[in-house]
Amino acid sequence: MSLLAERVQNNYGKSLEEMTDLELYQALLEYIKEKANDYPLNNSKKKLYYVSAEFLIGKLLSNNLLNLGLYDEVESELQSIGRSVAEVEAAENEPSLGNGGLGRLAACFLDSIATLGINGDGVGINYHFGLFKQLLVYREQHTVPDAWLGENSWLKKSEKRFEIPFNNFTINSVLYDLDIFGYNNTKRNRLRLFDIESLNSDLIEYGTINFDKTNIMENLTLFLYPDDSDHNGQLLRIFQQYFMVSNAAQLIIDEAIERGSNIHDLADFAVIQINDTHPALIIPELIRLLTQQHHIGMDEAVEIVKNTIAFTNHTILSEALEKWPMGDLERVNPDIAHIIRDLDGRVKQAHPNQPGAFVIDNNGRAHMANMSIHYGFSVNGVAQLHTDILKDSELSEFEALYPGRINNKTNGITFRRWIMNANKALSSLFDEKLGEEWRVNHDLTELEKYADDKDFQEALATIKAHDKRKLKDHLLHRQATVINENSIIDVQIKRIHEYKRQQMLALYIVHKYFDIKKGNKPKTPITILFGGKAAPAYIIAQDIIHFIMVMSEIIARDPEVSPYLQVVMVENYNVTAAEYLIPAADVSEQISLASKEASGTGNMKFMLNGALTIATLDGANVEIADLVGEDNIYLFGKKADEIVQLYETNGYNAYEYYDDPALRSLVDFIISDEAKALGNHERLYRLHNDIVHKDYFMALIDLKEFIETKERMYADYEDQDLWMNKVVKNIAKAGYFSSDRTITDYNRDIWHLEADYEVNIEKK
Repeated sequence: MSLLAERVQNNYGKSLEEMTDLELYQALLEYIKEKANDYPLNNSKKKLYYVSAEFLIGKLLSNNLLNLGLYDEVESELQSIGRSVAEVEAAENEPSLGNGGLGRLAACFLDSIATLGINGDGVGINYHFGLFKQLLVYREQHTVPDAWLGENSWLKKSEKRFEIPFNNFTINSVLYDLDIFGYNNTKRNRLRLFDIESLNSDLIEYGTINFDKTNIMENLTLFLYPDDSDHNGQLLRIFQQYFMVSNAAQLIIDEAIERGSNIHDLADFAVIQINDTHPALIIPELIRLLTQQHHIGMDEAVEIVKNTIAFTNHTILSEALEKWPMGDLERVNPDIAHIIRDLDGRVKQAHPNQPGAFVIDNNGRAHMANMSIHYGFSVNGVAQLHTDILKDSELSEFEALYPGRINNKTNGITFRRWIMNANKALSSLFDEKLGEEWRVNHDLTELEKYADDKDFQEALATIKAHDKRKLKDHLLHRQATVINENSIIDVQIKRIHEYKRQQMLALYIVHKYFDIKKGNKPKTPITILFGGKAAPAYIIAQDIIHFIMVMSEIIARDPEVSPYLQVVMVENYNVTAAEYLIPAADVSEQISLASKEASGTGNMKFMLNGALTIATLDGANVEIADLVGEDNIYLFGKKADEIVQLYETNGYNAYEYYDDPALRSLVDFIISDEAKALGNHERLYRLHNDIVHKDYFMALIDLKEFIETKERMYADYEDQDLWMNKVVKNIAKAGYFSSDRTITDYNRDIWHLEADYEVNIEKK
């Protein structure tokens, strides 16, 4: 009797055929949890702690089976009874522990850290309802709680408990562990998620994500990024962040002592990578613990922390660089506020004439990024362009103060999730041409010799057609949407934000609608898909979603246009949806305003899976273009230095672009009779007014060139020999963007930890 059948018979008293998908999922989950006991934890004197507000880990069944080397065996056993791992995994709730690229990057990094045999854990919060579940009703986003936590969870409740000291009360935490298995590795790491047992989900108003934000004792781990459009929400964010870092700091010190640290040598036992500014309060919290509980002097405590903290900066957007009012920090924990004032005083004493580098500004706000740079030993950007902008512009004062502290670590993606699991047919094709070594070293460069090989191109085309049918079936099942699997699949999936410029793609759709109405019908139909959530307080982002859905409906109702153009908003976009959308895509939309996207990682996933990129020279798009050559990517738009100059001089006037009749007709369609017949007038007029009179992220500045580039791209698709040549060259260069390479870079340059093996894929 096979592994799974015997287990099911012993534990459930049933045959495999009698088991439901949910029961099979439970059986496999229990088996893998037990299997973890055969995989000891990575262990070394020095340990990495990757502290992040988000870990967008995705469903875990197939990924764990793959990394443990059990996938083929279980899949074969399930197929013998007419089932599959994919069908069983449908019973798994997707963990709602993150939202966008920040959280997905953290998840990829944990996978690579474990795969490389590095002793490193993730540390975060166990959000019970995540950000929110997105419902699209009457062409608008609606938000409801995402109740992902159920009885069948990968989490293991530990015995660890900590007291978290807030100003007027103390809260008790509880730690949950989630095992992280490396690919073909015999050891494991963990994601450590802290929670409270006093949580009260009854605080949530029925059917909404509204709740009493003042009841910290009962709401602390309800939601990721609770709405901060009011002061109570802003305070709750600080309470959450302090809860996360106090737990992390206590855990780090306890484990260092267990490994032999005397605390004075903490930096020899721990390195803490803080993922953006959300965990920055770990700096004063560590100092508080070192001084108050371990009786270390302030000067020495500061030096210990400086040698332990490394900071990843993910943005140059001012609104995303957190600045907390000192009065609010006092309300959360006065000791922390006192320590921050001390840290600020040290900076002001050392650099009195550089107010831009102060921790506390003249308005009494503590700058989390500034504190992280002064009181850490490493600051890294996440793409070369982003790092260059940090050094030359946004953090130029700090570059002068601390030469060499700012360094680049270009982001990466885990091949386990994004091709070996999401696109097994393509993985098998790589095996056929390269052997299986690419699964370990991720070097795909030898595929370039097949760029003009007709058989290889045909094999790729067959796989792409299969992936399009899978996407069609998924969307039909998921949201009763039928797409044309024989169309060009053009995808923009990311958080809805003006700088990512979904509004610019929406205006292109208006252009294409007009063009088809004029009789210019594309040879191959086009399906444009969007996916992403808008923050509840981000009204314009919700207006953009609304207009996209209005355009979708206008086109669907038009018999002249609908056979040639379709627009779809994917509801509640998440990792699972991405695993269908990315393999099926022909076109990858990476159209952020140059200088605003730190890196992006969706661009890498699409590239690996055989989509071609239309892009501004922003974030990691620059490095993709460098690798594949400008003939194999579709670039458009102003350069980063031009955009930075426009911001510095207030040199952009949206109305001047709107005054061009060709652009005016596109923008004015937002408030046309056709749009208003289906849309919310307030939303449409607000979006129109914003683009005409503000357009802060400059959709109009690049719109004409974007339209021209998209039309050229669609025309190139009709020459499949040309298109597939470009596709192969893109895939062949994608190996550089493996997160195993990124983590090897972090470890070599920042962490200096023991590793079982290293991956060093240079740009070729």
